[in-house]
Amino acid sequence: MIAIELDSPKDADLTGYLDGARRLQAAGADLLTIADCPIARARMDSSLVACRVHRELGLNVLPHMTCRDRNLNATKALLLGLYAEGVREVLAITGDPIPTAERDEVKNVYQFNSRKLAQYIVSLAGEGREMPSPLTVFGALNLNARNFDVELRRAQEKLQNGMSGFLTQPVLSAQAVVNLKKTRETLGEKAKILAGIMPVVSQRNAIFMENEVNGIHVDAEIIERFAGLDRAQGEELGLEVSVKAAQAAAPYADGFYLMTPFNRIALMERLIARLKDEGIAD
Repeated sequence: MIAIELDSPKDADLTGYLDGARRLQAAGADLLTIADCPIARARMDSSLVACRVHRELGLNVLPHMTCRDRNLNATKALLLGLYAEGVREVLAITGDPIPTAERDEVKNVYQFNSRKLAQYIVSLAGEGREMPSPLTVFGALNLNARNFDVELRRAQEKLQNGMSGFLTQPVLSAQAVVNLKKTRETLGEKAKILAGIMPVVSQRNAIFMENEVNGIHVDAEIIERFAGLDRAQGEELGLEVSVKAAQAAAPYADGFYLMTPFNRIALMERLIARLKDEGIAD
């Protein structure tokens, strides 16, 4: 299975986004996943975008739902709307905190954490409840956590609270593969795991992800390989690194969670084609 993340627009125009989603669908993406205001900066609502994509393209969608911005009433209202629109999967995550400089104007909510949110989502379905059938809830799994045993224990708790599987942070190190293998051995086949694959496109991009993005670790060897490369060379190396990461992750995953860097649709089309040509994805 190939799930691909494409961040929603920063403005009210969805035309280019839908064109990109169509291209990814044609390339072989099985599911489009949409982040909920990543790094706590406002974008077009992930759930509304998901509904539009599902309605117009017939593509399976997985909107992210953070605990940061909504109380119980707002969360319930959104879930009911998603169900009515035919969306049957969500990704429940705690969400990035509001940047310190903006906290005078924007307030965190955090009435749930991701485990409690998953428990609440599945509780809405059943006899006499609001939904005829339950939504499938996925969660996040950080393969790069410093104390991975704690992260793995939380994953077990998430499963106990109603989650069905996980999308992982990018596999960009040998340790991430080791942790992915440990995850599969610990959680078994019941938990669906989509291994995160994010193409690095330049040395600057690699250094930024290593130093500034929580939950991502890029091996020093990968960072060094991008030194002095132009855009085309950087994309080519990024594809090579991504394919090798997918090959290493494949024995322990049910599919891949591809993350689109800088909305580079053409790059992701090439990555999907490479994964299929190599026999890593169907």
